[in-house]
Amino acid sequence: MSTTTLTETVSGVRPPSLDDLDPEERMSRAELEALQLERLQQTVRHAYANVPLYTRKFDEAGVHPDDIRSLDDVAKLPFTTKEDLRQTYPFGMFAVPMEQVARIHASSGTTGRPTVVGYTKGDLDRWASLIARSLRASGIRPGMKVHNAYGYGLFTGGLGAHAGIEKLGATVIPMSGGQTARQVQLIRDFEPDAILCTPSYLLTITDAMAAAGIDPHTTSLKVAVLGAEPWTNELRRELQSRLGIDALDIYGLSEVMGPGVGNECIETKDGPHIWEDHFLPEVIDGDTLERVPDGTMGELVFTSLTKEAFPVIRYRTRDLTRLLPGTARPAMRRIEKITGRNDDMIILRGVNLFPTQIEEIVLGLEELTPHFILELTRTGTMDDLTVRIERHPDLSVEVCQGSAAVLAARIKEFIGSSVRVQLEEPGTLPRSEGKYQRVYDLRNQ
Repeated sequence: MSTTTLTETVSGVRPPSLDDLDPEERMSRAELEALQLERLQQTVRHAYANVPLYTRKFDEAGVHPDDIRSLDDVAKLPFTTKEDLRQTYPFGMFAVPMEQVARIHASSGTTGRPTVVGYTKGDLDRWASLIARSLRASGIRPGMKVHNAYGYGLFTGGLGAHAGIEKLGATVIPMSGGQTARQVQLIRDFEPDAILCTPSYLLTITDAMAAAGIDPHTTSLKVAVLGAEPWTNELRRELQSRLGIDALDIYGLSEVMGPGVGNECIETKDGPHIWEDHFLPEVIDGDTLERVPDGTMGELVFTSLTKEAFPVIRYRTRDLTRLLPGTARPAMRRIEKITGRNDDMIILRGVNLFPTQIEEIVLGLEELTPHFILELTRTGTMDDLTVRIERHPDLSVEVCQGSAAVLAARIKEFIGSSVRVQLEEPGTLPRSEGKYQRVYDLRNQ
């Protein structure tokens, strides 16, 4: 495992200069907040006038757009949830006539009706600009080649990233997800400078390189911009060590825009800076729904400030994080790297745990691979969790079994719950080709 620190530039890529930044990135906090208030007032009026759900919710809460006189007044507004989006399926949240909607995206709908989002031409242009800003913050420059392995289609990742790469003036390689052997071939043949995908899929690609006899360090890749799923700093270190790249976190979600709501800066790698000229973040206590002070852990909430087709007011993301002061972009606040969601949390015999907590422990055991899944089962009235994890291909079963026992002991020690660890042969567990499914709930089967 490399001893490289998170803030150290691994690839030699330089951060952007002050002259490269957008004017909004150079604003003072006071200038930014004045812009936010102006845009918040416009957005609230737009949503109230054009989205029946918001008209009803505002009226029920006894609040009117004219009541928003300061940024703190956003707390008077009702929350929006994913269930609201499902209840208005497919187009009930659109705030412009359909003839002004230039593009539609949607979630997979694996847990119910998909959530559908729309964009005007202006929305698409702003989205591309924010992706371009995010890529520039990651160290990508005009003229670089960018291998885009986010999925194309209704998922926002592929097409959203594609437009941003072009907006930046870089060359896009629109590979999409899957076909891992071909991903490896094109990385070798086309020699891209950067790759965009989920962190779990980059791990799959890296393993495929090694299996094909290719040293991942010998590729042309310098930067990876990774998102769409929670991931740990331990996985960042693993990828940086194996590929000799800088791995940056891009944050976003379809309901708020897609990727590019925020991004880490290559000079600090200390959590995504939220592009607050377009999005107003809050953190709330998930139980009381009250706002908590910056620096306190809670659930992330967003209000869009510039969206035309699909404005969102106080959208509950379910992502767990803290709001922190800006560093590389001083006026823009950061969020702590998201490693869990309210709906990812497993409650096992009264103990709360997240898959990323187990990932963090796994990556400290070199005899085991990062390829694991979690299976929830039930014996009588008791829930059980099995960690199925692949052993290292170059080590004996006996050695890896010892590490599996260590893994179970560390989970018990650091998380506080007893689990079963089941050792699997190399290459037998599913591989990520996009968003990776870690948890399989078998309790009702």
